[in-house]
Amino acid sequence: MAEYNSLEKIRLQKVEELRAEGVEPYPTRAKRTHTSAQAIAEFEKDETVEVKVTLAGRIRSMRPKGKLCFAHIEDGDGKIQLFLRVNEVGEDRLAFFNKMFDLGDFVEATGVMMRTKAGEPSLQVLDFNLLAKSISPLPADKDVTQEDGTVVRYASLDDPELRARQRYADLAVNSEVRDTFRKRAKLVKALRTFLDDHNFLEVETPILQPLYGGAAARPFTTHHNELDQDMYLRISFELYLKRLLVGNLERVYEIGRDFRNEGVSFKHNPEFTQLEFYWAYADYLQVMELTEQMVAYAAEQVTGSTKVKFGEHELEFKPPWKRVEMRDGILETSGIDIAEHKTAEALLKAIKEKLPKAMPDPKSTRGKLIDFLVSEYLEPTLIQPTFLYNYPRDISPLAKSMPGDPLTVERFEGYVAGFELCNAFTELNDPLDQEQRFLEMGRDYADGDEEKQPLDEDYLRAMRYGMPPNGGFGMGVDRLTMLLTNKHSIREVLLFPALRKEE
Repeated sequence: MAEYNSLEKIRLQKVEELRAEGVEPYPTRAKRTHTSAQAIAEFEKDETVEVKVTLAGRIRSMRPKGKLCFAHIEDGDGKIQLFLRVNEVGEDRLAFFNKMFDLGDFVEATGVMMRTKAGEPSLQVLDFNLLAKSISPLPADKDVTQEDGTVVRYASLDDPELRARQRYADLAVNSEVRDTFRKRAKLVKALRTFLDDHNFLEVETPILQPLYGGAAARPFTTHHNELDQDMYLRISFELYLKRLLVGNLERVYEIGRDFRNEGVSFKHNPEFTQLEFYWAYADYLQVMELTEQMVAYAAEQVTGSTKVKFGEHELEFKPPWKRVEMRDGILETSGIDIAEHKTAEALLKAIKEKLPKAMPDPKSTRGKLIDFLVSEYLEPTLIQPTFLYNYPRDISPLAKSMPGDPLTVERFEGYVAGFELCNAFTELNDPLDQEQRFLEMGRDYADGDEEKQPLDEDYLRAMRYGMPPNGGFGMGVDRLTMLLTNKHSIREVLLFPALRKEE
């Protein structure tokens, strides 16, 4: 059972009193005719015409003044003032409102729109009803004086942990937070619209999979009782979406949840929203062009501009984005030319000589050492939208090698504000080469290594039917939301992020 504080006990007593007087504090029906914004707009069309409305919302302020009471209620469109006066509602009803209603309660009010002496569009209340009694006071940032004269400090929502854990309260008191999630919804809609307009087909692929693959991550494992087999929550849509290319669906995409059993950080959450698309007969250069067009379009739809403020930076998403070859970027930021070191041993030696303070894993493959140099030295310098391209083969098991260079594949990642936003390949469509890559991954990576991927025989079988050359793309929708809403933690753009169990 819940333990109630003194304020909550007072409100629970009011619930009992209301029921004793025949008033249901949680009635089944509401009778709203207008939102706050609709009522104000209709009133301001012609203030000489009587506008009678019924509004509903949460009480955010109350100011009793003798035979009057001013209150503000908030609904999904905004706030509006209620003007209660003895002349219209009577002494008993006004006293009842002042005594039994509290901040946070949901109320229904019927009346006529008016403008107060202060010039504020308001509802002159003729009648009102309680829709839902708030037992726990909403968090606030100020001291509140109770009827008996005692001052109570309401808990604030300054703590990011508390805000994430009690998102319902965060949304209730912070209009900026509600705006963030409206923008997120706009972003998803914009991405869909862009891809639909470019003749991509939206599809759905399994979340529960008999094998995981398509990304370098540790999966969540579960068990299907009826089938008596272990299953995995997907870490990527890739291998299923590319099966559809085999079936002559030439342009496909999916927006949905992926699950990765790995660390939590300002840019990582165990479950996150991903966009992936696959485009038959395209390569990674064409995907680059489509990506910068898509993200610029989404930025304009969400913010009204391709220029977006993020922290101390103004990001410009307008195409074309800067392009940096990985070899050149690493050489410029670390002083190491990876082309001169074709084995893991040689590259590790060069890192130790050139960068004595660097601490890469000495057991890393060459590709993972290159990835270390990118993340430690190059990535933090990529602030404006930038495509980093041409990646090592051994950390890109699903990408095509560059002609004449078996150690490098046609892959790019898009970086913005110093972190990765998206990832794309010219996809491997040779089933024999793909099988060899899977086997190499099995040999080169230890059990439990997050980079290791199992051999997917059904995927290889699909490829053997013939897969068209294609370009593939993946992007974290949460990270793009962060950029477009100027939020610096993924928790701020997830309604319910993963958190440790509450003590």
